This record gives sequence, structure tokens and C-alpha cells, in this order.
Amino acid sequence: MQIFTNPAEMAAQCRQWHRDGDDIALVPTMGYYHAGHESLMDWGRQQAKRLVVSLFVNPTQFGPAEDLAAYPRDFERDSAIAASHGADALFAPAPEDMYAPDHATWVEAPALAAGLCGKSRPIHFRGVCTVVLKLLAITGADVAVFGQKDWQQQAIIRRMVRDLNLPVRIDARPTARAEDGLALSSRNVYMTESERAQAPHIRKGLLLARDMAAAGERDGEKLRQAVLAYWSGQMPLGKIDYLSMVHPESIEPLARIEDRALLACAVQLGKSRLIDNILLAE
Repeated sequence: MQIFTNPAEMAAQCRQWHRDGDDIALVPTMGYYHAGHESLMDWGRQQAKRLVVSLFVNPTQFGPAEDLAAYPRDFERDSAIAASHGADALFAPAPEDMYAPDHATWVEAPALAAGLCGKSRPIHFRGVCTVVLKLLAITGADVAVFGQKDWQQQAIIRRMVRDLNLPVRIDARPTARAEDGLALSSRNVYMTESERAQAPHIRKGLLLARDMAAAGERDGEKLRQAVLAYWSGQMPLGKIDYLSMVHPESIEPLARIEDRALLACAVQLGKSRLIDNILLAE
């Protein structure tokens, strides 16, 4: 596995691979790898001749009061994991290599970013869109792989790719989970023992809503209230950022399940902001 820190050198290698007839899969990450990242790498490895894993804690998607400085990092461990999962290249630039001091160009999809995570993190998806477009431009990836835990993120990236006619396929892979159902996240390490013990109830509450929908319940507010009541009893340490039923593609709020519906949430447990979602109808 080659390690690149310079965007121009990474781009030159990717152009050479394309000249050789090799297609490229990209797995964008912020590092501190867990089994979810590994599953994305394994999928990318199957999709193309060459696998590029990016490792970049993108400063433009963090708000001023968020955890940019504290975000967990372990480059040596991460590089070894990427190599063991078949990466041909690890792209790990410094922030100054990705953003000039007078950087002034941004990419965003405001309508899709207005709700869910975007409501409490207003600059987040602008930073995500911009850095993903940069990574796609640098690597010329034929396919890029994301996880479904960040559902709003992959929906926004799909829209960006469609609207800008980018020649790349976006693959979204199922959320990797611990045995107790908690969605894996690099930020899970922030939790105390008592917070971690309550965290699986996030998923259990969403499963309750899915069971109610399967039994015929179509009213979004009734589903929300049932989940909130469950969380109140089982997850008292949790502070609910949002619990919303939306269309899985447009991310528009839904009052009732008519066709496709996604129930998405963000819960603060101590220092950990945990997101999850579940399809109620597909």
C-alpha cells in the first residue's frame, strides 16, 4: 500500500491507474477505524481493480463548538488496517493541502441539509459536500462507498453527484453494529460505562417503530411518541437532538407513511452524539 499526503501526487497515481485500464473505488473516511470502516473497504475492494482509502479529519464540517481537536486519531493503526483490507493507496493529506488560506469555493445542497443533522449543525453538510467533491476530483473514482448510518449524508452526496453530472457511482452499505445493536462510530469511545449501557436502546426504540409500522400504524407522530416514551424509560441519560420521519431520498418531513419512509435520530449521550435510522417502508 502506498501512502500519499500530496493531492497532486495522489491524482497523478490515479490518472496512471486509469491509463492502465484500472477502475478505482474510493472509501472516504475520517479515520479511527472500526468494523464499519473495514466493511466499507472490503466492499470497495470487490468493486474495482484499485482501492483508495482517504483518511482526513475534515475541519470544514465541524462547527466552532464541536470536537475537531478531540476527534480520535491513530494513524499507525489506521494505516495498518487499510493495508490489511487491500487498499492500494491511503490518501492522508493535511488540512493546508486541501484548503488554501483564501479558500472561497463551497458546494452544498441546502434543501436536503436543512433538517435532521443539518438543523443543529448548519455548516456540516457544506463541508461534507465540498470535501467529497475534492476527493472525487483528486481520485477520479469510479465508485465511492459510504455507510447508511449517515443516511442524510449519502442522500446529499447522491444529489450532488446527480446535479453536477459526476461520473461516479455512489454505493451505500448497511450500518455495522455491535452485538447489542448499537451503530458503530468512532465517537463511541467518548461514552462512559453507564452511557454505553443505555446506548443500545437507540436501536431498540427504532425497531419498536418499525414493528408498529409493519402492524399497520401510518401516523408519524404516533410512531415518534412511542419511541420517545420508550427512550424516556430506558435511556434517561440520553438527550434527544431529533427524531424525525422523512422521505429517504428528498429528506423532506413526512406526517404519514404513504410510500417510502425513514425514521432518523440523533441522541446525545454524554460527549457522544450518536445517529441512527431505520426504514419503516421501502
